[in-house]
Amino acid sequence: MPKEAKLFFIADIVGEPGLELLETILPGLLKKHEPDFVIANAENSHQGRGLNQSIVKRLYDIGVNVITGGNHSFDKWKIFGYMNSDPNLLRPLNYPKGNSGNGYGIYDLPGFDKKIAVINLQGRTFLPDIDDPFSTSDWALKNIKEETDLIFVDFHAEATAEKVAMGWHLDGDVSVMVGTHTHIPTNDARILPQGTGYITDAGMTGPFDSVIGMNKKTALNRFRLGTPQKYIIAKKDNRMCAVLATVDTEKNSCTHIESLIYPEFKNSTG
Repeated sequence: MPKEAKLFFIADIVGEPGLELLETILPGLLKKHEPDFVIANAENSHQGRGLNQSIVKRLYDIGVNVITGGNHSFDKWKIFGYMNSDPNLLRPLNYPKGNSGNGYGIYDLPGFDKKIAVINLQGRTFLPDIDDPFSTSDWALKNIKEETDLIFVDFHAEATAEKVAMGWHLDGDVSVMVGTHTHIPTNDARILPQGTGYITDAGMTGPFDSVIGMNKKTALNRFRLGTPQKYIIAKKDNRMCAVLATVDTEKNSCTHIESLIYPEFKNSTG
């Protein structure tokens, strides 16, 4: 039985451009990297805000095991009923009780005689003032560790300081923590002192000829005019951002973590 498990996380999928890119390149990337478990954040996958049942099926069909969300998870009300019936579709755990869906799940890890837990949390700085993600994580870990210590966290937060703080809070208690929401991939993938793989933000999967996925002209008008503008998704320069992590399934600690971008950016004109 293999000792190490590979986890593949797909950063925030933005609209149809992101979905179409994934459907084109993900099968080949999964064959190349051979991950044991695939997680994708899809809270922006339907027209840039929210998701629907059809998109969920499309992601499962190309190899995604679990779907996480964020502050746009509840933007499309038609998904609410389905959220209650699909344990592999998550939304942030620290939304108040009574909301649809689940904030964490415990799943079989294919090829291993153990389970993996995935927790979805949301920050509060510059985002809706929902329940405290730190105490919520403590509550979730207490319950989850009765079944498994191999734990992956998607922390959907705006402030880098809040994400860094959560990383230190969870160090040694979870295997991997990946930050999401800002759509900008950070260059700080590392293993924290107690063995937790960490990155502040995984980035986004979608059009980079944009302002974090949004049509450039529309986004510029928001800033220059100071008024709301219709959300229009950009279409060009589609790229997939992802995180690949390797976890020791006996110690439940991360042994390797790296940020991936396909296709890669050019950093030289030569």
